[in-house]
Amino acid sequence: MHTHLPRTGARLALAATTALVAGALAASAQETSETSGFPTIEEVETIATDAGQIAIERIAEGLVHPWGMAFLPDGRLLVTERPGRLRILASDGTLSDPVEGVPDVFAQGQGGLLDVALDPDFAENDLIYLSFAEPRDGGAATALGRGRLIDGRLEGFETIFRQEPATSGENHFGSRIVFTPDGHVFLAMAERFEFDPAQDLSNTLGAIVRLNPDGSIPQDNPFVDDEDADDAIWSYGHRNIQAAALHPDTGALWVAEMGPEGGDELNQPQAGRNYGWPVVSWGRHYDGEDIPDPATRPDFADAALEWTPVIAPSGMIFYGGDVYEAWRGDALIGGLVSQGLVRVDFEGGEALEEAERIPLGTRIRDVAQGPDGRVFVLSDREDGAVLRLSPVE
Repeated sequence: MHTHLPRTGARLALAATTALVAGALAASAQETSETSGFPTIEEVETIATDAGQIAIERIAEGLVHPWGMAFLPDGRLLVTERPGRLRILASDGTLSDPVEGVPDVFAQGQGGLLDVALDPDFAENDLIYLSFAEPRDGGAATALGRGRLIDGRLEGFETIFRQEPATSGENHFGSRIVFTPDGHVFLAMAERFEFDPAQDLSNTLGAIVRLNPDGSIPQDNPFVDDEDADDAIWSYGHRNIQAAALHPDTGALWVAEMGPEGGDELNQPQAGRNYGWPVVSWGRHYDGEDIPDPATRPDFADAALEWTPVIAPSGMIFYGGDVYEAWRGDALIGGLVSQGLVRVDFEGGEALEEAERIPLGTRIRDVAQGPDGRVFVLSDREDGAVLRLSPVE
């Protein structure tokens, strides 16, 4: 089902309204933060949300375009920086020096060190996964690799998947890493701003790939028996995916991807389906040229929701904690252009509608749920930060 989100200036203005907190509200937020493990550097402000008053707390700063994050079992936080650094945020709020053993990256434009994820069996194998823009002959392309995090160093890093082909240019690398309960890993990518190859099954531009944890190909992938297709492909016809998460009840993969001038999409990628880019889109080309709407081509899978104007989605979780009762079970999607979180109401495993804008006043690159159930976000700036959202009681 496709739902067009209207241009509702009044609703967005209302959602963007924030209020400074003082006195008892500030004291309550500070008390909460002191029990969380990460000290608060600064309380930026508070905002009114459907989950109540939320304090925006800065817990780490001085990061250069932070891109991805993942919590370690001991509560420390891994954070990638796009120029090619992996850092560890300790419970006392100190940031480590760059972790040694990280691969070389193509740190130009939108390229660099991108997502980070822990192996589901990290407690036994110490493996972490990194996606990154890899410099190669012919330019650069998205890659996925893994190594063991031992004593603060990444050991034995190996690249287990390479997007093909490598191309010139600095745009559209994606990407997000998502592990599944059945032992596979999704890598959601982009089409390197190359447009038409997203419709070509012989390459992996504009594709989501499904792999075994060692990078080998699951034999039940949809195109394994197609000699003209890349065996790794799960779905294709995507533009630029920087947000992905599994629904906690259904186990289905959901992604939010960036459209052109308008037409950001929320999709539930299914095996073998074509999502239409660049043949159809709910947006227009940047030069104003029209693109046929997805409804004109029922052979393509349509979006569950779309956003015009765009939110530029990056980072996504399904909230499953107890801290913000009104958000439980819903998707929280980071927004670069919208500068906050977009909450999408989910019922029965299906996306119903945008329910709320949570204004944070900065470009949000990634979203994570902390061990204590609070939401953490990355502010994507030259002087980027880790922010925590804490309820004010």
